Amino acid sequence: MMRATTSPLALASKTEMNAAVEEAWEAVGESFEQFCLIAGLSSLTQMLDEDAHTLAGAPHARAGDKPGYRWGHTKGRLGFHGGKIELKRPRIRSKTTGRELPLPSWSEARKAGWLEQWAMNLMLINVSTRRFGRAVRLPEAGVCAKAGAGLSKSAVSRRFKALTEARLAEWMASDLSPLDLLVIQIDGLHLDDNLLMIGAVGIDIAGGKHPLGVVEGATENAATVQALLDNLVERGLDPAICRLFIVDGAKALTKAIRRTFGADIPIQRCQVHKARNITERIDPRLHATVRRALRQAWEIGDAEKAERLLRNLARRLEGDAPGVSRSILEGLDEILTVTRLGLPPELRRSLASTNIIESMHAVIRQVCRNVKRWRDARMALRWTAAGMLEAAKSFRRLKAYKQLPILKTALQSHRSPADALCVDPTQEAA
Repeated sequence: MMRATTSPLALASKTEMNAAVEEAWEAVGESFEQFCLIAGLSSLTQMLDEDAHTLAGAPHARAGDKPGYRWGHTKGRLGFHGGKIELKRPRIRSKTTGRELPLPSWSEARKAGWLEQWAMNLMLINVSTRRFGRAVRLPEAGVCAKAGAGLSKSAVSRRFKALTEARLAEWMASDLSPLDLLVIQIDGLHLDDNLLMIGAVGIDIAGGKHPLGVVEGATENAATVQALLDNLVERGLDPAICRLFIVDGAKALTKAIRRTFGADIPIQRCQVHKARNITERIDPRLHATVRRALRQAWEIGDAEKAERLLRNLARRLEGDAPGVSRSILEGLDEILTVTRLGLPPELRRSLASTNIIESMHAVIRQVCRNVKRWRDARMALRWTAAGMLEAAKSFRRLKAYKQLPILKTALQSHRSPADALCVDPTQEAA
């Protein structure tokens, strides 16, 4: 039989409740479940009070324009982790029928899985990123009281693992074919020295951004990237459609992309990474000059002129920094892809770097920062996927989204149907 627990905080004042939340927050590093329970109770209590005010007005006040009137309080039970928690809630009766009016927040809180979803979101959003104000206002949040049966720290951990495993599996099997994706960014994120996550983000014709998938590996090699691309294709990403790929410059990425989507697929190498790699290897006194030359090349709308500027820069650096000179020339075609496609300046700036996926990585790092040790790659995958989906909640439409039809036309012109999947034989042999 499930055990019920009544929380002393259910009878506390709002001031006492807020103080308890603050106290629990200070101790969150030592007791996550305590914070989760108390903060949840505070949220649900506030929501119930707001419902009661909407239906019956303020306590001890006559509200003639309200459909109900207050009728004391009653105890109610909520299921959580196989147990029951007991809370005190307001009662409201109808002025016309005399029957009790349901409180929307309480009705929602009683739905199966609601509290579990709250706990997971609290852990991801609040505990990791310290955005407490947002956490207590989540639309799916409702929450719990003091621990009852099945609310140990290990039980919370097991439930979180199960929820994130299910979420990961569902996401990695989702159908991509309905998405009209024009752009795909791929980049790796090191969680530790021997653990690398490689993720993909897509941009559709309307400028919407979508996390697409993630795989784990020790290094950013072709096999690891290929596993990610194979997953995307299996889920409906048509390799015959020409899209723009944006990468940081890793040869393994380029190799796997061309093998999967065709030798002529347009690949844009991140200009931010390129500029950083160049300036880090030259005399600091040359930084301003080199950055100015690179910026001029990036911003010019003529690909041939831009290439000449970069070749001139390489020649000027050949004597003092031959390695840097070679670096400028390496991947020259890919660094100017958005220019060769004839895109307008604003759209070029939006698509010339991996900034979108880099911003997602920042959220993943926040989500994962409280993990002291990765037990295995599967654990890292769960947390990374949860971070990607959390980042997606705050994704904004691409700044230059109104110009994306220009990109679509350029991509269609770049590849004719006869050219689709024309794989480089040397790469295929490799």
